Amino acid sequence: MTWPRRALLPAAALVSLLAGCAAPAEQAPAAKAAPGFPYTVTNCGVKTTYQAPPKRAVTMNQHVTEVMLALGLEKSLVGTAYLDDAILPAYKKAYDTVPVLAKEYPSKEAVLAANPDFVYGGYSTAFSAKDGRSRDDLKRAGIDTRLNTEYCPTGSPSVDDLYREVREIGRTFGVPDRAETWITQARGTVSATQKRLSGVEPVSVFVYDSGDKTAFTAGGKGIGNELITRAGGRNVFADLDKAFGDATWEQVVARKPEVVVIYDYGSTTVEQKKQRLLDDPALKDVPAIKNRRFAVLPLSDTVLGVRVPAAVNKLATQLHPTR
Repeated sequence: MTWPRRALLPAAALVSLLAGCAAPAEQAPAAKAAPGFPYTVTNCGVKTTYQAPPKRAVTMNQHVTEVMLALGLEKSLVGTAYLDDAILPAYKKAYDTVPVLAKEYPSKEAVLAANPDFVYGGYSTAFSAKDGRSRDDLKRAGIDTRLNTEYCPTGSPSVDDLYREVREIGRTFGVPDRAETWITQARGTVSATQKRLSGVEPVSVFVYDSGDKTAFTAGGKGIGNELITRAGGRNVFADLDKAFGDATWEQVVARKPEVVVIYDYGSTTVEQKKQRLLDDPALKDVPAIKNRRFAVLPLSDTVLGVRVPAAVNKLATQLHPTR
C-alpha cells in the first residue's frame, strides 16, 4: 500500500504530532450554580436537595396554587388541579395561563403526562397511595414533592408556619426576595388586625363546614383554629385533635357558641347551610342560632395559604363589627 505523500513525515515530527494529539484537552469550566443552590429542605419528614429551581411544577389544591402565583411563579407551572372556590382576582390572569389537569385530582397517568419535576400538594389526599400518587411513587418516577405543612403528621400549624411555607417555596424556586417581600406585607396585615382587636373579649365560635347527621367542623390542629383566635374568637372544638373532624349536635348545643362561622364552598350554598341550622329544633337555644349570628369565609381562606392574613381581618370584622 502506498501512503499519500503528506503522511510521510520525519519520525521526530511524527512523534511530536502524536504526543500533541494525546495531550488532554483543556476542560470547560463547570457551570456556575444558581444563587442559593444547592438548597436542602426537610418537609414533613422528607429531605430533598435541589441543585437548581424546579422548572416544571404541578400544583394540587387551590391554596398551594395561590402560593405559587403570589410569588409570580406561573411560568414554572405546567399543570394545576382542584379548586375549592374561585381563584383570587389578583391571580386570575396568571392562573388562566396554566393548564388544568383535572377538575379534582388528576390520575397518576395525567400527572406523569405533564412531565413535572416537582409536585406540590395542599392536602395529604393529593399524595394518595391507593391512586399511585404517593410521594414515594413520584420519587421513583424522578419527581420531587412538597406537602403543605398544615398536613404534616405532627404539630399544630400557626401563622409562623405560613411564613415558613412561603419562605421555603421561595427558596426552592430561587425567588427568596419575593418571598420575604410577601412575608413582610403579611406580617403588617396581621399586626394591624391584632392592634385593632386589642382588649376585646373573645367570642365563642362553632365552625360549620358541612354535615347533617354530624357536624363536620374545624378542630384545633389546623390553621383555621389560629385564624379564629387571631380574629378575636375561641373555637369551641379546639380540643378536636385534627384540622377537621366530626362533632355531634349534642356537643354543639352543650358548648353554646355565640357565632357560627360557615365555610363557603361546593354545591351547598351558604344560605342552604344557614337554613339547615335554623330549621333544626335541637339547636334553637344555641346562642348563635337564637341570635342569628353567622359569619362566612370561603374554604380557601381557612387553610395554610396566602389568604390567611387578610382572612384574619375579614373574620375579625364579622366577629367584632364595632372594632
